[in-house]
Amino acid sequence: MNKKGILIVVSGFSGSGKGTLMKKLLSRYPDTYALSISATTRSPREGEEHGREYFFISKDEFEKMIAKDELIEYARYVENYYGTPRKYVEQKLDEGKDVILEIEIQGALKVKKAFPDTLLLFVTPPSATELKKRLVGRGTETMDVIKSRLDRACEEAEGMDSYDYLIVNDDLDTCVEEMHEIVRGEHHRSFRNEAFMKKIKEDLERLKGEN
Repeated sequence: MNKKGILIVVSGFSGSGKGTLMKKLLSRYPDTYALSISATTRSPREGEEHGREYFFISKDEFEKMIAKDELIEYARYVENYYGTPRKYVEQKLDEGKDVILEIEIQGALKVKKAFPDTLLLFVTPPSATELKKRLVGRGTETMDVIKSRLDRACEEAEGMDSYDYLIVNDDLDTCVEEMHEIVRGEHHRSFRNEAFMKKIKEDLERLKGEN
């Protein structure tokens, strides 16, 4: 069966808990998953390390990567670039790791275009009321910021049907196991196991000829 890793894009509303979900999944199954590390042209913040939080590179280096098609997707925010290095992702996939990219819808669709076999997962709370409750409960943002996040969530909701699965993040532990089971099931999809199916067919034809 398929031993190569699956590229997984996880998106979700701000406040849906996708970051916490990813950390829990990775800590529970460290040998199964790898979280993709983005490249950025911004300076490291205190405590951040090159190759751990981000690959910190210069603007010139980043633009060379764009020109050489070495990024799966990228975007520019304010004065800095952010993107997903192709080489790192492909290396982890070849090692058999399921690679997770935590990015927004626009980036997700770019990844799907570059890698058609990508699994797209969208994380959502059980209700819009719960989403607002979680955002307010953080206690770190003004109501104006929360309103802007809810407005953004309305826009993002229009793209949910582009995803393969919706993950309702109600109970964290249950959600982690649901996501893991979805990925395990994906490894058995026929289109991911064409070489295996071809071999089975050839062996059956050989056995048929021996009888």
